[in-house]
Amino acid sequence: MMVNDSGTGLKYVYLARRNDIDIIANILTEAKEDTLKTHIMYRCNLSYRQLEIYLSLLLEMELLERQSNEESSKQYFKITSKGSKFINAYKNLKALMS
Repeated sequence: MMVNDSGTGLKYVYLARRNDIDIIANILTEAKEDTLKTHIMYRCNLSYRQLEIYLSLLLEMELLERQSNEESSKQYFKITSKGSKFINAYKNLKALMS
């Protein structure tokens, strides 16, 4: 977030948009424990369509894994060890940039 004072005494707030890497890191962080698809969608502020695209990508890249609960038909998502390495690299990069 940036605040700009144009000399008029008014302050404008510019919110930075999230890029794909930020969204991926957010999804992986939410999936540290078994997490339902809808929980990821709401906590990461994604539409259903966006969520489907990102989940497909993360499953294909093996950063996330799908797990089924035998007691119910619900599917859960959980971060993999490769996904944890991604999160650590992401945090290190963000720290270098700040």
